Amino acid sequence: MSAASRASRRPNRTRDRARGRSRDRAYGRVAVPTGAVVAAALLLSACGSGGKSGGSGDTGFVTGSGGIATVERGSRAQAPELSGKTIDGKQLDVADYKGKVVVLNVWGSWCGPCRLEAKNFVKVSEDLKDRGVQFVGINTRDTSTTPALAFEKAYGVEYPSLYDPTGKLMLRFEKGTLNPQAIPSTLVLDRDGKVASRSLAALSEDNLRKMLKPILAEK
Repeated sequence: MSAASRASRRPNRTRDRARGRSRDRAYGRVAVPTGAVVAAALLLSACGSGGKSGGSGDTGFVTGSGGIATVERGSRAQAPELSGKTIDGKQLDVADYKGKVVVLNVWGSWCGPCRLEAKNFVKVSEDLKDRGVQFVGINTRDTSTTPALAFEKAYGVEYPSLYDPTGKLMLRFEKGTLNPQAIPSTLVLDRDGKVASRSLAALSEDNLRKMLKPILAEK
């Protein structure tokens, strides 16, 4: 065999290394959009994810069954000032309901779990309105009131909802009380206007009643 033939049959290591680098660069380009897709999926799953924490802060919550967290009566924090326009353009101040048990439900028309729990809130609010229980929604992340009003009409929601598109009202709560990424969220205020219990996930009718029962029993 001639020297030229032997040379042509030897492995071309330089060529193979170049091909390998080319493949690596191609895989690297693919990894970027794949990571972006994963990040987007995680962001979308934030709605109804049922976060376990509302951030740092000693708020005294003890989580029990069904993800419902409660605070002992002597350790409860006063709810912040919550007032402003409702989604139908009226003025509302939650402080006017002092003396009643108040259910605050943070929701958005864009949120799937909010739609799932809406019928439960409508049912319980109707059942308990004569027992001194007032439901109030806090509508967030809707860029206009149009979809929020359509949501209320579709699910028969008759109690008022404050319009809070940028989440400013949520940020008024003591640190650790609410998680802005956990929508829907629900807080129950006792008759003194203090935060007594919370859920950072969608509620079934049974769990909503369970959440309210001990607070209604307080004298």
